[in-house]
Amino acid sequence: MQLLLLIPAIGVIYWVFKSRAPSRRDAAAAPLRKHVLAPPASAPACHWQDGGRYATEVVVESAFQGVIRALAGEPGERGADAPFPAVLVPDDLNAYDDKAVAVFVAGQLVGYLAREDALNLRRKLGRGGMAGLPTSCDARVRGGGLWQGKRLSYNVVLDIPSFD
Repeated sequence: MQLLLLIPAIGVIYWVFKSRAPSRRDAAAAPLRKHVLAPPASAPACHWQDGGRYATEVVVESAFQGVIRALAGEPGERGADAPFPAVLVPDDLNAYDDKAVAVFVAGQLVGYLAREDALNLRRKLGRGGMAGLPTSCDARVRGGGLWQGKRLSYNVVLDIPSFD
């Protein structure tokens, strides 16, 4: 008899706590609504160069493809390869990674440096007395060509040296 009363009681307690707790999706999205990174208002602390190698790729999520497509212009069949100045901004308030480095092209957020690249850049900035400051480099918006009748995605590559 006591067991029969205990099972519904546990169910009610579970339901009460479950209904009050935010879902994982809500918890993950909440910080994003509060934190919107804007392009820096100040001039970059320095300009990085790596001889035009463009070996560092920006991590581009699907959310940024529209912005990057607009920057690329009409790519034609072969795809885009458009030069732009870029600004790298340490993003300490990023909901997913407090060591993130945002990449802005033409004043618009186009993605982030890969985690290892961001950590290496931040170490370099710290050693140079520029921790937390925006820096700049040259960028190229590439992609969007046609392949088997479909338009390929775009990417952004940076002309920055390896900081490891």
